[in-house]
Amino acid sequence: MVFRRLAVMFLSCLGIAHQTRKPALPPAESSESPSTYSSSSSSPSSSGDSSAGESRVRLSDGRYLAYTERGVPKNKSNFKVIVVHGFGSSKEMRFLASQDLMVELGIYLLLFDRAGYGESDPNPKRSLKSEASDIQELADQLQLGSKFYVIGVSLGCYPAWSGLRSIPHRLAGVALVVPMINYTWRSLPCDLTKDDYRKNLSRWCVWVARHTPGLLHWWLTQKLFPSSSVLDRNPAFFNNKDMEVLNNTPGYQLLSKNQLKKPGVFDSLRRDFITAFGKWDFDPLDWKDPYPQNESSVHIWQGYEDKVVPVQLQRFVSQKLPWIRYHEVPDGGHFLVYDSNVCEGILRSLLLGEDPLLYRPKLVD
Repeated sequence: MVFRRLAVMFLSCLGIAHQTRKPALPPAESSESPSTYSSSSSSPSSSGDSSAGESRVRLSDGRYLAYTERGVPKNKSNFKVIVVHGFGSSKEMRFLASQDLMVELGIYLLLFDRAGYGESDPNPKRSLKSEASDIQELADQLQLGSKFYVIGVSLGCYPAWSGLRSIPHRLAGVALVVPMINYTWRSLPCDLTKDDYRKNLSRWCVWVARHTPGLLHWWLTQKLFPSSSVLDRNPAFFNNKDMEVLNNTPGYQLLSKNQLKKPGVFDSLRRDFITAFGKWDFDPLDWKDPYPQNESSVHIWQGYEDKVVPVQLQRFVSQKLPWIRYHEVPDGGHFLVYDSNVCEGILRSLLLGEDPLLYRPKLVD
């Protein structure tokens, strides 16, 4: 029973944005205004597909990726930003940047369903490289230009790390928001990880997901086992701000048994989890600055009270990689993108180079 609770807790913490229905977006201007934009007003690309009201593009391997667009029209934008969602989420995630801000700065925001999520086809060959390749192909299909910005959220940061390795020349800037930590990175210090229960838990979950997927699926879908609803409002796993999100966000729920029973959903989640927390073919903590001429910038955004990703590890990462600009939200938990002020800070720092005083890390704990 202990392992069952740990497994559900770990998977639930990472599934931060599964929603039963599309949430209301921040108030926007009238659809008649030339300053506003949404995917419903756009025409699909020549290689896209708009069936069932969805905008999709076809990749070189034949798979389709579904996407949605916000902000200003692409051809009138100053900045083109791709948001990469996390585990158990989708393109309908609530990145709470206001329409007024996007109009003010001229931001075109592209959100897409990663492989196997939402309306996108699964990728049975999912890998670190394929995640970055999907982002690049999506950008090329939608003609975003030679460079674009990427914002990765939680587990959605591993595609961003992969992009920094394989396509750094295409990235105008990258923001890693509450990025997951892979405990197989050899550069992580033992004194920070030896007592961290997440280390052994992630290894155990990867082993089970890789070697006994049928057993894991059975565990997570049986009624005898604890539901994620037992955990999704437990203050042991979420801080006060996270609890507000859980209690006040319409349609919010963590990974549900009904979703996990759907064909292909469990397999896609399993492959995503293994890719994120399995052994990588690189250790980002060994990297030198990929932008020595300051041609692009990389940022980490971390909640000081995050109980999913320890702030101490995130601080170590930023110290190990001094070329990354580190921002810390004093009362923030894991759900930073549900805070409109933080989202504004993320965009202004990434696109304009601003360094908000409020989000500078404390010198001491």
